[in-house]
Amino acid sequence: MIRLFSFFIFLGIIFSGNAQENTASKNVSTFTIEAPQLKTTKKIWIYLPENYTASDQKYSVIYMHDAQNLFDAKTSYVGKWNVDEKLDSLKAKVIVVGIEHGNDKRIDELTPFKSEKYGGGNADNYLDFIVKTVKPYIDKNYRTKTKAKNTIIMGSSLGGLVSYYAILKYPEVFGKAAVFSPSFWFSKDIYTLTEKTTKIKIKIYFLCGDKEDENMVQDMTKMERLLDTKRCYCLHLTKSKIVKGGEHNEKLWRDGFVGALSWLKY
Repeated sequence: MIRLFSFFIFLGIIFSGNAQENTASKNVSTFTIEAPQLKTTKKIWIYLPENYTASDQKYSVIYMHDAQNLFDAKTSYVGKWNVDEKLDSLKAKVIVVGIEHGNDKRIDELTPFKSEKYGGGNADNYLDFIVKTVKPYIDKNYRTKTKAKNTIIMGSSLGGLVSYYAILKYPEVFGKAAVFSPSFWFSKDIYTLTEKTTKIKIKIYFLCGDKEDENMVQDMTKMERLLDTKRCYCLHLTKSKIVKGGEHNEKLWRDGFVGALSWLKY
């Protein structure tokens, strides 16, 4: 029941009508871009470090999903991650690119495999959009460090699932990933794909709460153990954090954001 409840909470994102004031930092702006892979246009949110315009420095980039919930209380469904406020307070030298979810297409975009019950399975086109359209645009128009070691992908729930899938599909693009409360339950094919992948050298930070779906900890631990068969534990490429009392919500992910970035070392 918890799993189903969490799933429909996230479906509810597409019907949000939050009347709050805008709360995004002055360092956050938006633009729209054509998404030919998805046959639509997408709104992109971008966070630039303080004093970006006053320097010629290049920055690492974090690509994040569900941009409506990252920066602005007005567009969030049940709370935001406070990404901008946290980075402002840290004076973090990093760019964040948030891709808005596709409303009624969200499940399709963020799931790599179809579910008999929920459908989905269009993550290949969604990731192609990020890799072949968004990233080239960002690298052309902003001062970025373009190598995989300087490119992080991050998300929660279905966004955690697609972030993990992204590092398997595009290890040459995404060198690090923060995978929060991943919906590995959506399809067992994600485990099969991991088993078939011969080399996985990406740094991965897993996070979940022990009060989420009854199988969340078990599913995440299963994936972590599977990864241990792909690279030596001694390389310390995987970090896993299970938050006592943590529930499937923005508070868990908001509170875990800075710790993940600190370990991944953007």
